[in-house]
Amino acid sequence: MAAGETAAHRYHRSGDDDVLRSLRTGTAEEHQDLEDTLDLLDPELDRDRLALVLGLMHGFWTAAEAGLDEWATSRPADAGAVGWARRRRAGLFAADLRALGAPVPATAPVLPAVPGTDEALGRLYVLEGSTLGGTFIDRHLSGLPALADVRLRAFSPYGPDTGAMWASYRRVTREHVAAGGDAERVLAAARGTFRALAEWCRPAGRVQRVPA
Repeated sequence: MAAGETAAHRYHRSGDDDVLRSLRTGTAEEHQDLEDTLDLLDPELDRDRLALVLGLMHGFWTAAEAGLDEWATSRPADAGAVGWARRRRAGLFAADLRALGAPVPATAPVLPAVPGTDEALGRLYVLEGSTLGGTFIDRHLSGLPALADVRLRAFSPYGPDTGAMWASYRRVTREHVAAGGDAERVLAAARGTFRALAEWCRPAGRVQRVPA
């Protein structure tokens, strides 16, 4: 590899020029660990565990969004391109907790800083990707008798615009890498975000409810 060759050049040279494909395959293990931990499609999911999950997610999104806000201040053009102002969800998790009659926890994890757009797009891959699975979770929750009296919003924040919002993220990420962004740094940030989220949410894991 020539000195100074960018990750984008390596992708084009190898014929695998889709950073989104790299993100999907490169985070598969971490993604599965998170899904297994939360198991939000559990048919026996009750209000107490759902409230615990929402509280932990509120804390994580609060921390994750704080880092992205700092990035947006230093890279306003990049933040504008990805539509960052519309993608915040911490407030929706708080509103869902209130709808359940549960307190909004003040605790949040300590997450790495977001020094550049590579890292921001990697973090957003996890946060935004969760809206795709969130549509299935939202449908599942709406059919649970224990939740018949509440309407939650955080899992599916964009409603009919979910596909368009995800397509916009994909386009911006591809354009960023094609313009010289570091795909490997994007991937590393995504993997780190998945691991941090799974670890933070582990107290709400389904295994915690199984009697010894």
